Amino acid sequence: MHFDAQTARAHMPKGLVALMNQAQAAINTESDAASHEGVARRTFLKVSAASGFALGAFPLVASAQGAGAAAAGLKPFEQPSAFVRIDADGTVTVTINRLDFGRGVQTGLPMILAEELDADWSKVRSVHGDANQAYADPMMGMHLTGGSNSIKNSYTQYRELGARTRAMLVSAAAAQWGVDASALRTSNGFVVGPGGKKLGYGALAEAAMKQPVPEKVTLKDPKQFRLIGKPTGRLDAKAKSSGQQDYGIDVRLPGMLTAVVARPPVFGAKLKSLDDSATKAIKGVKAVLRMPTDRGGEGVAIVADGYWPAKQGRDALKVEWDTSAVGKPDTTALLAQYRELATKPGNVAMQADMAPLAGAAHKISAEFVFPYLAHAPMEPLNCTVKLDGDKAELWMGTQMPGLDAMAAAKTLGLQPQNVKVNTQMAGGGFGRRAIPTSDYVVEACGVAKAARTAGITAPVRTLWSREDDIKGGYYRPMHVHRAEIGFDAQGKILAWDHTIVGQSITKGSPFEAFMVKNGIDATAVEGMKEPYNVPMKLSVHHPDVNVPVLWWRSVGSTHTAYAMETLIDEVARTTKQDPVAYRMALMGDKHPRHKAALQLAVAQSGYGKKKLAAGRAWGVAVHESFESVVAYVVEASVKDGTPKLHSITAGVHCNLVVNPKSVEAQVQGAALMGLSMCLPGGAITLKDGVVEQSNFGDFAVPRITDMPQVTVHIVPSADPPKGMGEPGLPPLAPAFANAVARLTGKSKRPAMAS
Repeated sequence: MHFDAQTARAHMPKGLVALMNQAQAAINTESDAASHEGVARRTFLKVSAASGFALGAFPLVASAQGAGAAAAGLKPFEQPSAFVRIDADGTVTVTINRLDFGRGVQTGLPMILAEELDADWSKVRSVHGDANQAYADPMMGMHLTGGSNSIKNSYTQYRELGARTRAMLVSAAAAQWGVDASALRTSNGFVVGPGGKKLGYGALAEAAMKQPVPEKVTLKDPKQFRLIGKPTGRLDAKAKSSGQQDYGIDVRLPGMLTAVVARPPVFGAKLKSLDDSATKAIKGVKAVLRMPTDRGGEGVAIVADGYWPAKQGRDALKVEWDTSAVGKPDTTALLAQYRELATKPGNVAMQADMAPLAGAAHKISAEFVFPYLAHAPMEPLNCTVKLDGDKAELWMGTQMPGLDAMAAAKTLGLQPQNVKVNTQMAGGGFGRRAIPTSDYVVEACGVAKAARTAGITAPVRTLWSREDDIKGGYYRPMHVHRAEIGFDAQGKILAWDHTIVGQSITKGSPFEAFMVKNGIDATAVEGMKEPYNVPMKLSVHHPDVNVPVLWWRSVGSTHTAYAMETLIDEVARTTKQDPVAYRMALMGDKHPRHKAALQLAVAQSGYGKKKLAAGRAWGVAVHESFESVVAYVVEASVKDGTPKLHSITAGVHCNLVVNPKSVEAQVQGAALMGLSMCLPGGAITLKDGVVEQSNFGDFAVPRITDMPQVTVHIVPSADPPKGMGEPGLPPLAPAFANAVARLTGKSKRPAMAS
């Protein structure tokens, strides 16, 4: 998902901000008064009084720990007490303010803090934060993992947290030795004094807690970095590679029950009749509960002592559904509707003179159809809810713990300060765990509430199956693009008339007020035109369809990059120009980062110099999203009509890189996910309102045999870092398509939604 941090902060609705601040303040009150039970879920982080004193027993604020008074000007997200714990043995545990679901921020953020702290990296650990306001995005003012903002928005924040912690340790050592703090330095987890004497951070932690928290700190010159910029192994690598990593789906609580939900086959449909006699006869089934589901629908929850009896119970239900009051979208009919809309004027996002189009020497008329796509994370959705009187505790992998906590409080009828969210490691998400409606959290709370009414006091884990996940909605929207381009024999584009048709992601959400302007959802048009100097008229239609939609990794750029980069390439081919040289000329002098990324990919791939094997061709694409630029040069072939991607060379410009290994991994993973857009069967389709796909057998995802060789090269930069969770995805599909077009002589335009 994508947000421009400064714009969002400036234009977020005041009512939303006030509501969130009020709720989060209440949550903070509870967090400040309670122990951090989330620590217990990581056995290596269990703490006793004998283990040493924490510099801020996260996520509790300093005042709750009797620490030295923080500077009055510091906000919660600037307080070391919420983020840093130092044990007696010198172990430093850093709390991260984001969900890690594969991107490596549980290593990257601690690297940033440890750099300024001068910590011993071998003793650094990390844990997730919760819904405390301290863990809100410092730029957005809300809890959010999305928009590739984790490192970008928290880079300075975590540097300052590390520097403040270091200053407090130095002050404590100075007081103990009776010397001026300016005479001391730090190195690899020690404060070093006159004559080389040392005190370890663990020995100083308790005294450091009593030192004032400095408001202003001096940060290192980047030339002094010893961690930032160095390829660093991930802190979770051992746990994940050995199968020991726990995710939300792995939560186990004493007496916990498991629930699955029978949801309506058409979004928002109601129950017509229910026969649950066979279900109740299944051993292990504890309750069958009618309950509301997402989008005003109704469903049935089966609560049992394990997943298997719950699933068997759901399979045994005899249910009739009432779909009379909801729309029943059909992919074929939608495609016809979208195509018709694409021929009509829409809301204008860009304006230019289209008069030269009629007399242009060369013209391209193009249509692109991009289907609905499921997020399909490896770990299906899940949420565990424990009710205890007027309090509730939740466990799940969430990208928006603050928003989800408020939704849970509303569903359960509790005060926000009485709802605690334990953020778990998540096995993928790609946007699906950041839902403005909090659908799966609200549903899980609804199950727990209904179970409590039925006399069940045990915690309840609501678990989605793979089929539930694929059929359960919140897809990348289906889009139709229609373009008319006129250009001359030299490839000068005279007029580009472009129309986009697709559902708005943010309409009806808290983000609508600042993401939808003049009837146009900003996520639908991001990536259009730039970086090319072309006269473009761009109009948009946002039809209302009974299909829940959501950001999907790289959001609007998933379709805009494909349309832009394949059309630019087609103009170059038509006028017999080198596609790299043509792009460079169209960029002019205003896009040095695009040029640097493209030139790096070209140089490292051997493009134009290396002789390709017979039957292979180069493909090129470059695109900026989330303020980072990725260029791909690929090698592809076509055998028996089937395209094959052999190699990918990436040129990346994301400014300063905290951990090159994480950037490499993100680009490799994003490229593979981008490849999923090119596979037959990689689409979600509907018939009479029912999603036709249900599992990886009919919703194609890339397999290991599809993975090409990927090499990643990064443009050196000292400028503040930008995001890398998503930018590697958009240019992959068009680069592949451009290579295939050079082999076949035909442009690859997705023309059907299935």
